[in-house]
Amino acid sequence: MSAPQSAARRTVLKGAAALAGAAGAGAALTACSTQTNSGGNTPATPTAPVELGAAADVPVGGAKLYRERKLLVSCPAEGQYKAFSAQCTHAGCVLDKIVEGEGNCPCHGSRFDVSTGKVLQGPADRPLPEVPVRAENGKLVAG
Repeated sequence: MSAPQSAARRTVLKGAAALAGAAGAGAALTACSTQTNSGGNTPATPTAPVELGAAADVPVGGAKLYRERKLLVSCPAEGQYKAFSAQCTHAGCVLDKIVEGEGNCPCHGSRFDVSTGKVLQGPADRPLPEVPVRAENGKLVAG
């Protein structure tokens, strides 16, 4: 191979490596994106009433995560319900699970009390916004 061809080949290979690195960095950033963890650009709280399902699905003294609706509902006592946005106040990711009374943010590890919405572990520093909720004909309606 002549010197000019060898130099051109190195330039092409370096460019390909740079593109591959940029693509990898983009994938890493996507993993931390609120777009992939929040269901898009929908609001953190409902803008109109939303039916969630049977009120009996939320255990007394427990909570249920309605991830697709970005809502968290707790039942501190029979017939009493509290609802919060399930969108983390740090970067907007949607909570992914409830463990021992704590809502977990999968993106950066924030934890929230499911009965009050208060931050238990950062980096979030603001509580989850409360959402009005009521039981109507055995069904929960939020918003």
